[in-house]
Amino acid sequence: MAKDKTLDDLFLDTLKDIYYAEKQILKALPKMARAADSEEGKAGFLQHREETQGQIERLEQVFELLGKPARGKTCEAIQGIIAEAEEIIEEFKGSVALDAGLISSAQAVEHYEIARYGTLIEWASQLGLTEAVPLLKANLAEEEATDKKLTQLAKASANTKAKG
Repeated sequence: MAKDKTLDDLFLDTLKDIYYAEKQILKALPKMARAADSEEGKAGFLQHREETQGQIERLEQVFELLGKPARGKTCEAIQGIIAEAEEIIEEFKGSVALDAGLISSAQAVEHYEIARYGTLIEWASQLGLTEAVPLLKANLAEEEATDKKLTQLAKASANTKAKG
């Protein structure tokens, strides 16, 4: 059976993976916003929640282009990253290091998403899914921009504050 699998199957499987991941991230961002100490952190997590909703909508358009239902596939990687974020919230609540930890967790999420979108863009190009490419590139661009914003926030305040 595995011998019959193709890049088309791998693309759909990975699309389901990132769709599930984005849905889980959508649920986790309000918790991270509530936990954040700084107003900039709170605002950043809430803004990224809005972007994530748009990313989910673009992924649904890709499923539509494929003629497939928009369904997620459990992504253990994102579950693990989110569980780590929840641990940081519990272990560092009320500490000067909380925001630095939250930013670190958020960047782990971003890096996972950046890797997935980069792969999906390449595969979509290989498969001739020309209408899917700009949708995936839009998601990738937002993830990269969020990663840069998180780095700036960490450098500008959270990391310094975390030193105590």
